[in-house]
Amino acid sequence: MSGKEATVYIVRSGAEIRCAKVYKDVKQRSFRQAATYLEGRKVQNSRQQRAMAKGSRYGREVQEKLWQTAEVDALFRLANAGVRVPRPFICTDGVLLMELVTDGHGNAAPRLNDVEMTESLALELHQALLNEVVRILCEGMVHGDLSEYNILLAADGPVIIDLPQAVNAAGNNEAPVMLKRDVDNLATYFGQFAPELIGTQYGKEIWQLYESGELKPGVALTGRVAADTRAVDMDALMQELEDTRLEQEEKLRREASQH
Repeated sequence: MSGKEATVYIVRSGAEIRCAKVYKDVKQRSFRQAATYLEGRKVQNSRQQRAMAKGSRYGREVQEKLWQTAEVDALFRLANAGVRVPRPFICTDGVLLMELVTDGHGNAAPRLNDVEMTESLALELHQALLNEVVRILCEGMVHGDLSEYNILLAADGPVIIDLPQAVNAAGNNEAPVMLKRDVDNLATYFGQFAPELIGTQYGKEIWQLYESGELKPGVALTGRVAADTRAVDMDALMQELEDTRLEQEEKLRREASQH
């Protein structure tokens, strides 16, 4: 299977059948990773940071390496935490070797959008995936691009794949938006088969529990959140905007002085 980011092969590794994700060369594919996903990711030095900002060839190579490393790190971390992702083995020279996710017949598991769906199955899978979203966030991460196209249905349930865009929940300002989008994508897809899921607010509810320190695997979710009727403190909001503007100006001055 081939996509924008990589080509995936079924391979033999010793006596085992596994999956090899071969990342495409940065020169051979469109490089569309939004800066939003890179926020909070660390590079080794300011030279690399500047090169990435300029979009130079070296900068694109650094960004590519950062992108691959993020997926490998996320897979190892989440697999160790019991999240349903493919178990990684090794990543070298742009090739990630992983467990092959299979269906009940031992064949490569289908993507969720290729599975015949019923209302009861939709509700079952939706709940299972919400549990995985919660587990991922409990590990301090957000998938960032979750949909029916990067979920496989294995013999024993759904498995989440494609994590190069995974973000640090505490280190990325867009993490709440990404989490809500991930969860809304699930509701939209499964809502085609189980209309009761349309309009649910699981994303907001999960993030509120995370912010309050009450989120844990297996937490009971309702899909509803109480409306916030508190008056907006406009003075505090305007001060925060001004502080952000001044901080950005100072950052630009520092970067200019380094050139």
